[in-house]
Amino acid sequence: MTEFDILVDANQVSPLSLAYIGDAVYELYIRSYIMHSVNMPVAKLHKAATKFVSAKSQSKIYHMIKDSLTEEENAVFKRGRNAHSYTSAKNADIVQYRIATGLEALIGYLYIKKDTERLEQIISMCIHCAESEE
Repeated sequence: MTEFDILVDANQVSPLSLAYIGDAVYELYIRSYIMHSVNMPVAKLHKAATKFVSAKSQSKIYHMIKDSLTEEENAVFKRGRNAHSYTSAKNADIVQYRIATGLEALIGYLYIKKDTERLEQIISMCIHCAESEE
């Protein structure tokens, strides 16, 4: 066991904490995908990432993948979406922001459960959906 092992029951973690870790996990996967897909300066890499990681984009992506989610995953998404956050997105409305929070909570949940296979399936769906929006 190391200090990086997460030894908690994902069902006992608050939805905003799930979204907090999910945001970081999602961002890391997206940045890795973009960096391996294109060769460009960091400023352009950051701009390219926004089509995947902005609340507005994540809201659109969720609507495209929601039918692929299990009942358990939908329940986690709803916990995240319905959690009352004291922050809001700069470039999205409150509905989009809450949907994005729900998606991030789901990603955090799968990460904490160490369900890497399903986590990567969902992130792959997110990438495919964002790419198809171009």
